[in-house]
Amino acid sequence: MTELNKRRVLNVGGNNKAIKISAHYDEFDHLLADIDAGVKPDVLIDARELATLEPQQFDAVYCSHNLEHFFAHDVGKVLGGFRHVLKADGFVEIRVPNLGALMRHLVENNLDLDDVLYQTGAGHPITARDVFYGWGREIERSGVDFYAHKTGFSQKTLQKALNQAGFSFVVFRPGRVLEIYALAFVDEPTSFHQELLGFNLDN
Repeated sequence: MTELNKRRVLNVGGNNKAIKISAHYDEFDHLLADIDAGVKPDVLIDARELATLEPQQFDAVYCSHNLEHFFAHDVGKVLGGFRHVLKADGFVEIRVPNLGALMRHLVENNLDLDDVLYQTGAGHPITARDVFYGWGREIERSGVDFYAHKTGFSQKTLQKALNQAGFSFVVFRPGRVLEIYALAFVDEPTSFHQELLGFNLDN
């Protein structure tokens, strides 16, 4: 694929381009959109304002653990912005905490808010409170309350929000611990999408 027709992915709220995104984007141009000028994003923008950008310029939007940082009433605006910047055959990849699974896990295991659920790759403990409200350690360190979680999702509520934003076809894949991993399309995914993203609609 030449540079002229190379596919492009917009990483929304990714904080740092050094943070690895999904390997299926290795052949894409990776552009970072972020509200923090300090991380030197390619596109300096609040995700609620994506609809002000030129339309239909990206083949994919990647958004990992960022959508929960917006109030519920702003989620539709953010998702509408994703659709605005996507090409007609583009798709969205979203990862968010799975609050439905978290609540079931707490009840079934008699756990409380400050009980540790798992360790990050760097060895930091993550509690139930962190999953509900945002990583307290980072919020305290940075003094930036944008790191707080302002809404949350179950698989059902995320699908509803995506459908309302015009993504008629949503595929859920196995995610990491207590995570919802969704792929969303305006129309039915093509064979290219299925091969790229590793799923088969016939199964």
